Amino acid sequence: MNPHPADAFPERPHPSSSDLKRWRQYLADERAEADTYRYLAERRSGEERDILLALAEAEGRHEAHWRELLGDDANRRTKASLRNRLLGFLARRFGSVFVLALAQRAEGRSPYASDPNATNAMAADEQIHEEVVRGLATRGRTRLSGNFRAAVFGANDGLVSNLALIMGIGATGVSSGFILFSGLAGLLAGALSMGAGEYVSVRSQRELLEASRPTQITLDAAKSLDIDANELVLVYRARGMSREAAEHRAAERMGLYSCDCDPSFSLNPEATVDGDDEHESVGTGLGAAVSSFCFFASGAIIPVLPYIFGFTGLTAVIISCVLVSLALLMTGAVVGLLSGASPLKRGVRQLAIGLGAAAATYVLGLLFGTGVA
Repeated sequence: MNPHPADAFPERPHPSSSDLKRWRQYLADERAEADTYRYLAERRSGEERDILLALAEAEGRHEAHWRELLGDDANRRTKASLRNRLLGFLARRFGSVFVLALAQRAEGRSPYASDPNATNAMAADEQIHEEVVRGLATRGRTRLSGNFRAAVFGANDGLVSNLALIMGIGATGVSSGFILFSGLAGLLAGALSMGAGEYVSVRSQRELLEASRPTQITLDAAKSLDIDANELVLVYRARGMSREAAEHRAAERMGLYSCDCDPSFSLNPEATVDGDDEHESVGTGLGAAVSSFCFFASGAIIPVLPYIFGFTGLTAVIISCVLVSLALLMTGAVVGLLSGASPLKRGVRQLAIGLGAAAATYVLGLLFGTGVA
């Protein structure tokens, strides 16, 4: 049954073969998308599970629309698009935020808005689905943003800095053994520096958040304050309340009112400090430090690999550049996927920045080597 009779599709007694082919593709894709949301729902619970199942149900309504249009031709099976088959595979195996990020982009590319055989309601559904999936993906991004940021930045820094170091030193004409030693020293020094820097950075940020959190001191001090010179009003105004709201809140604390209209400005039990969303998005100091150290090292080892395996001269430089280029494209694509942007554009951007830095140090190495000679 068509769930949107007001948007009923126009009568097409004799659809063309291209119409039938397109509708079968839509039908296969809707089935695949519904399955993807069901696979994701199996790995979640509570509200997220209910939302994903509701999305699958909506895709089922779209599926019914194309089945009705196709009639008997709906029995001819068509494979879903490669993108939807890949999404289904990833959802079955992993069910991670990466799948949600990919699904977000897929919903945003729906062809229904320009297809005369899709209803207006179906096109609107797809637009809303993109926002729903964006919200679910945002939850996952928030959960891993702190340590993930350190991991991505660490890997990228390791790739670029050590490639630049190796190319700059190699351009001076020194031996391959010296280049290998320099690369390994750069790996260790950079990884330690990144780990220590991330630890200090994240700990400092968490301490700033903790210092900014309102305490319960107003509860203890309120009973001893002078009502006529009520400095509680100043406390709440400093926390962002208007004068009227601050005066009302102060009266609550003084016991003149029995309600507790906005406890967020004064009552913040210390037991919730470690688990709040702000701290979750920042990450932990130790977690960020370990991630930075490991991922910087994993990135920095890649430019050194050709020298470890005995390659020398221009051959080693070319292999190193190729390996780093592939890794930069990969890290850029991952960031693009998680941010809902184009993986290709983000990957090419990472590649251009990384090779640009390496080329600059290579030119400097050539000039320095010539000067020494």
